[in-house]
Amino acid sequence: MTAGQELIFYIGTYNSEKENAIHWGAMDRNTGELRLLGGTAGIENPTYLDFDESISVLYAASEIGESKVAAYSANLVTGELTILNVQPTGSSGACHVSRTSDGKYLLTTGYSDGHISVLALEKDGKVGEIVSKIKHSGRGLRDDRQSEAHPHSVFEDPQHKYIVVSDLGMDDVNLYRLDEGKLVTHREISLPPGSGPRHVAFHPSGKWVYGTNELNSTVTAYAYDATFGDLKILQHASTLPEDVVMDNNTSSHLLVSPCGRWLYASNRGHDSIVQYVIDQDTGMLRAVNWVSSGGKTPRHFNILPGGFLLAANQDSSLIASYRIDPDNGNLVSTGYTLEVTRPVCICPVEKAKAKVIRG
Repeated sequence: MTAGQELIFYIGTYNSEKENAIHWGAMDRNTGELRLLGGTAGIENPTYLDFDESISVLYAASEIGESKVAAYSANLVTGELTILNVQPTGSSGACHVSRTSDGKYLLTTGYSDGHISVLALEKDGKVGEIVSKIKHSGRGLRDDRQSEAHPHSVFEDPQHKYIVVSDLGMDDVNLYRLDEGKLVTHREISLPPGSGPRHVAFHPSGKWVYGTNELNSTVTAYAYDATFGDLKILQHASTLPEDVVMDNNTSSHLLVSPCGRWLYASNRGHDSIVQYVIDQDTGMLRAVNWVSSGGKTPRHFNILPGGFLLAANQDSSLIASYRIDPDNGNLVSTGYTLEVTRPVCICPVEKAKAKVIRG
């Protein structure tokens, strides 16, 4: 592979600060072939990453007891990272990090203690002080996983008006407004008891939102009212085939294809990625295909430019490469893999761009 043919991506892992915990690799834009370029130590359990293309800065949430978030300047030729700074999140078990579109704030969720934190961002990409934080309080149906609140992800909506937080412990999806860095409660959507909402993905049309529910292995389709900030439940669709019953399966990540025609979600236990067709009139889902994730426990995956999907298989320490068939959306293994210890997040420096779907 030559540099011009390659796309750099970063890999978050469960690893100690004494070993390389963030890695960077390259994917051939034509074939999906993968190679490892390097890594950096000094951060423990960087389990979620977010990349700011405008200033080439990578953010990493350190999922530990007293959690931190780190900012790195990225060399887009070599992938090498240079630490800018590290800041505490004011939470425990920070498992997700994302930015607001105006570049002013960094958002993190504390899975262990229920806190959602808002941190200031400097113009050079450094993380500033905590501006505000709130704490979720409550519980769900299951004593083993839902005895208290567990906010698992925080995303700004595409219209930059609302912040969406999925709380696995409370079976709620919460919408907030962000007022000068302070989260203001707007609306709460309740899921069926024992669902365990985890992540959401927005349709490029802006009309629908989809969410994985970790504990009951489902995806929920919502109609999204961006004006009033409301989610209306349309459907709950299983992430497993009809003939499969697995008590130990947990769904994890999901993404809508850039064209808006397909949705993908990963299963840990069944170790698969399910593909749904999205009805372009109603937003409803129809499961059409399951493929092996290429290893064990696909915690995360991402869609890269050129029509490729990379799946991070945590418990087999393997990243698998797939080509997305442009005609039917099927995932076709390229045969290429990459060995990385306990990978749990794939973060490309270039995102596959969404196309507006009309109708």
